[in-house]
Amino acid sequence: MIFLLNSINTRELCHIRPLLTLDVAKMIGNSIVLSRLDYANALLHGTSVYNINRLQVVLNSLVRTVCQAPRSASATELCCQLHWLPVRQRISYKVTVIIYKTHSTSKPAYLSDLLQDYQPARTLRSSDKLLLSVPRMALVFSVKAFSISAPSVWNLLSYQCRSAELFSSFRRILKRELFDIAYSERKQSA
Repeated sequence: MIFLLNSINTRELCHIRPLLTLDVAKMIGNSIVLSRLDYANALLHGTSVYNINRLQVVLNSLVRTVCQAPRSASATELCCQLHWLPVRQRISYKVTVIIYKTHSTSKPAYLSDLLQDYQPARTLRSSDKLLLSVPRMALVFSVKAFSISAPSVWNLLSYQCRSAELFSSFRRILKRELFDIAYSERKQSA
């Protein structure tokens, strides 16, 4: 259903796009289509590649519409120019923001109880790196649970990002890291 609604909204934006400036088109694309892609996308962490690719197709269509580019244009290049993250990194961004807010405020309690600080049995170099403990689970399906996927995503971040004092600086560092991860292949080939 979300794919249908977003493609309809993108088609409608395509009709009025010649009348808009790039900034206005970005704003409309963000408010109408990307807000629906981002809504509750933290639940998609660990979903299949097929589902991620379907959402990426919607994002690619939107970025080509906003930039008034032909279908043959590289959507990755256009996303990079607009400074938009791909779907997989958007999901990681959302999960990480939820972790930061929960870890710093201890609210909501039901999520805060799922996040445990990493406390090794003896003193290690990783003891003061602000890591979260990843529970061990036997089932493959359990890696999609918040209590397992959230610490895994958090622990992949740099120490600079994890130790950010202000939420605004955390978001800025996080987006830069995810952007570098998403478009690192493009930078290396250039």
